[in-house]
Amino acid sequence: MSHIRRLDHVGITVADLDTVTAFFVKLGLEVEGQTFIEGEFVDTVTGIAGVRSHIVVLRPPGGGAGLELSSFVHPEHHPGSPTAMANELGLRNVAFQVDDLRATVDQLAADGYGLVGGIGEYENSWRMAYVRGPEGIIVSLAERIG
Repeated sequence: MSHIRRLDHVGITVADLDTVTAFFVKLGLEVEGQTFIEGEFVDTVTGIAGVRSHIVVLRPPGGGAGLELSSFVHPEHHPGSPTAMANELGLRNVAFQVDDLRATVDQLAADGYGLVGGIGEYENSWRMAYVRGPEGIIVSLAERIG
């Protein structure tokens, strides 16, 4: 018997919450809510004393699994590698299905966010690319084709 009912969200800790939020909103996610969180609850869950974090939750239009962006006010965040590649341990990408991959990649490139590699096609079924977004976040974009 599975204990999991659904995937609710994926959390990413960021330094510049406004920039990262704007990136994902421009990509098509919608802000579901935002708040500051602090106190015994978050200290207990994170195992970090004195946490104060600003959180923004985004979801795709029509619902579905969300993206929780957190920016720590206290204690300060610890920087990760902004150039991490797919073979490094840890969360390496957030994946979205899009309607028009090339148009999406072009839009992101115009905003200064480039491809990690190139645009690939898999068995005439999927077209896919990795884009490096703000703070080094890799965004996997896939378009169903054929």
